[in-house]
Amino acid sequence: MVIAKENPADVEALQAAKWVDGATTVADAKNELFLAIRENIQIRRFQRVEGGVSVPYVHMGGKIGVLVTLDTESTAPAVTELGKDVAMQIAAMNPQYLDKTLVDAAFIEHEKEVRLAAAKQDPKNAKKPENIIEKIVMGGIEKYYKEICLLQQAYVKGEGEDVAAHVAAVAKEVGAPISVKSYVRFEKGEGIEKREDDLAAEVAKMVNG
Repeated sequence: MVIAKENPADVEALQAAKWVDGATTVADAKNELFLAIRENIQIRRFQRVEGGVSVPYVHMGGKIGVLVTLDTESTAPAVTELGKDVAMQIAAMNPQYLDKTLVDAAFIEHEKEVRLAAAKQDPKNAKKPENIIEKIVMGGIEKYYKEICLLQQAYVKGEGEDVAAHVAAVAKEVGAPISVKSYVRFEKGEGIEKREDDLAAEVAKMVNG
């Protein structure tokens, strides 16, 4: 509710935002909860989504949470089902990008250089012209898209179709365009850096402050 209303720019701004009671801040509410349950609580990240049809999915008892946002005017139940199925795909396959057109050009150039160097050192390619080797490498990168890009991934509940094709099939079924606008995937524990500060001192500060 606070994030939806206040639209904070980052975690620091969220901590300073007014709590739902209008009198305290989010940081105050967090500290009060700590005093009640004696469990260290940190707000590490959040993402605010606007527009579209958002479908949540929680996997493995809360270890992974996914929110998929679809752009469509259809309100058919099949749209919500599609959102859940795509969210399950994201939870299981953890794509790095929504679509291959969004893959960073520098990332692909680096991948190409690494693969070209490896291909040229492969004895099987010793007599192949450089342009042929490059075609082989680019073919490998196209296959790589199917691993790291959601819409190019093989749909895990389908039979040979990719996610983009499945979305198109559901759009045809409901009679309205559907596209995957965005997704958020949070996994418990990811991105946590090893703390170098004294956690006990931090907790004591919260108790006394």
